Amino acid sequence: MRLNVIAVDDHEVALAGIDAILRQSEDCQLVGSFLTVDDACRFIELYPDLHIDLVMLDLRLADSSDPMENAHRFQKLNIPVLVFSSLENPYLIRRALYAGSAGILEKSASPADLNQAILTICRGDTYANAEWASVIDSDPSLGTVNLSRRQREVLELYASGESAKRVANILELSIDTVQDYLNRIRQKYAQVGRPAVTKIDMFRRAQEDGYLPGPLGV
Repeated sequence: MRLNVIAVDDHEVALAGIDAILRQSEDCQLVGSFLTVDDACRFIELYPDLHIDLVMLDLRLADSSDPMENAHRFQKLNIPVLVFSSLENPYLIRRALYAGSAGILEKSASPADLNQAILTICRGDTYANAEWASVIDSDPSLGTVNLSRRQREVLELYASGESAKRVANILELSIDTVQDYLNRIRQKYAQVGRPAVTKIDMFRRAQEDGYLPGPLGV
């Protein structure tokens, strides 16, 4: 039985190319192609009896959606994600990898490589190829920290320039709670040798860890 794949890409030509490639595969088939993640999720909900084995996800979509959030949406549906993109933006790649994507593959890859990536991921393995290794090896956040969702929200707002009081108002928290979150964030970064004492430090850490766009992710 062939594996069922869906693809999300905001370029119809790219979707047509994926369809043409997978039509030649004996292992997998494209059962849906979509311009947005919203469209893909609606399709999945509309056909609950159609088992989707994998989603091929482009990083940069026309709706400017966050690749981390996009990957999370499919993971909640228990569908593994293969990032299939031009891979020109390290920031977006890291966002997708931090979300737990099962592999990345450049659009210039051969049909054989694409087929192998899909088979590898659908076996439950990670497709860790040269592109993946390059991103990880060049990533300044190898000593990454595990932040809770609320800690990430606080870091993103505070590092973006908001005051602790303003962060408290936006997230409907007390100022003491926000200060406690900031202290915990600083402690976590200090423990891995990446001090975040000042607000500028926290801004840099947020860039390095893919929470905010940085020089490599414009």
